[in-house]
Amino acid sequence: MADDRFHVYDTTLRDGAQQEGLNLTVADKLAVARHLDGLGVGFIEGGWPGANPKDTEFFRRARTELDLRHAQLAAFGATRRAGVKAADDPLVAALRESGAPVVTLVAKSHDRHVELALRTTLQENLAMIRDTVSHLRAEGQRVFLDAEHFFDGYKSNPAYALEVVRTAAEAGADVIALCDTNGGMLPDELAEIVHGAVQTSARVGIHCHDDTGCAVANTLAAVKAGVTHVQGCANGYGERSGNANLFTVVANLQLKRGFELVPPQALADMTRIAHAITEVTNVTPNSHAPYVGASAFAHKAGLHASAIKVDPNLYQHIDPAEVGNDMRMLVSDMAGRASVELKGRELGYELTPGNTKELVDRVKDLESKGFTFEAADASFELLLRDTVHGERRRHFEVESWRVIVEHTKGGELVSEATVKLHAKGERIVATGEGNGPVNALDKAVRLALEKLYPDLAKVELVDYKVRILEGTHGTGAITRVLITSSDDTTGWSTVGVGQNIIDASWQALEQAVTYGLLRAGHEC
Repeated sequence: MADDRFHVYDTTLRDGAQQEGLNLTVADKLAVARHLDGLGVGFIEGGWPGANPKDTEFFRRARTELDLRHAQLAAFGATRRAGVKAADDPLVAALRESGAPVVTLVAKSHDRHVELALRTTLQENLAMIRDTVSHLRAEGQRVFLDAEHFFDGYKSNPAYALEVVRTAAEAGADVIALCDTNGGMLPDELAEIVHGAVQTSARVGIHCHDDTGCAVANTLAAVKAGVTHVQGCANGYGERSGNANLFTVVANLQLKRGFELVPPQALADMTRIAHAITEVTNVTPNSHAPYVGASAFAHKAGLHASAIKVDPNLYQHIDPAEVGNDMRMLVSDMAGRASVELKGRELGYELTPGNTKELVDRVKDLESKGFTFEAADASFELLLRDTVHGERRRHFEVESWRVIVEHTKGGELVSEATVKLHAKGERIVATGEGNGPVNALDKAVRLALEKLYPDLAKVELVDYKVRILEGTHGTGAITRVLITSSDDTTGWSTVGVGQNIIDASWQALEQAVTYGLLRAGHEC
């Protein structure tokens, strides 16, 4: 298990799951827990057993289905109700019976919340904390306490907020996590309050929400002020603006402050884990997320590229490999010779000075017409191949294509596409039906080519984006289409531009098929 001197505590499965639009099944929660354990976190908060059936089921299945190598499971719950002994409270019983070695209790530390939300006295709230902590400790479980609304409570009544910390520690709580529940704190003020809490001699942790955009900064400030337990969520998930992004916190502490929180090989797997969790949660990954985002080490400006060509560290704060990410060069109308040379090298091409100049000029000309290559790497690689080889080498030639959209008597819209192609010495005519023009074209192309190129069966269109470009008007506006395709291993994007949306779509689709065939090893 992880070193107990400093805790990395994940609360994705409970606090993170409160994010709008995020709904995890028990199987999803088990899968996320395995990914978090692979990162090497010390504690995984599994949910609130007894409060809802899903979390109760999670802890039941976790006993036999989770084989954790690094982490311990924590069950989340509240202190006993006012006027009821902890031993007799059914929700406390659910925590006892969860099988979790650690229980994290939430307790009010803001005097107004005690009186207005709990509707009890300040002394009874302390008794609830003392009784519940000592009861669970006597039952053999380790207890952490989340001091809810601690910072707002401290500003309202500092003596009472600190008394909550002392009471929990004296009753046997190993850690008291100070919660910025409303997420309204800024780092300097938060650090000052944490310093005061540390003086109680209790072991103190930190739990921050991101409503001011400072959750990670506040967490780091709290560590500097003396906390030895940090809480957060994978990818910054959570209610409202989210929680402190645990990946960013861990990477900052380990790479910038020298903490040994997770094994280096696990840190090098962080990007993969972050994206694997997004697949389970079905939440679109933030491409600009620090450390693990697809754009975290992406460079576009020609000035940057010139410097990176000399030394990548001139415009990168770490080696991306330390967190399992990669440097990427983006090609756009801002590109200079260095950008194109580096991108070509990344794709396996050594460009001549003549090739480089020609490619830079072509990119700038096409982007002035509405194309974008920073979001369409596959289209850029095809353009690069054209430049190197002198002309487009094609797997197939297009004689013609057409699309018909029919509105039936029953109100159904049906699209029919016919393509006439030449491939491997054959003239092929194929027709496909789909729920839209592009879907019909996609089916027609596959029908035409799959007998000659069976690998196309593995290629699928997974995303389709349309944008009307600025500066154009009405139905004759210039349209940009981006298509993302994938096979059984990876994905790629292609771009088409035209006044006709179907024409733009065909351009992107033709390139997507061509690139898919190249990936499958079919050279032109």
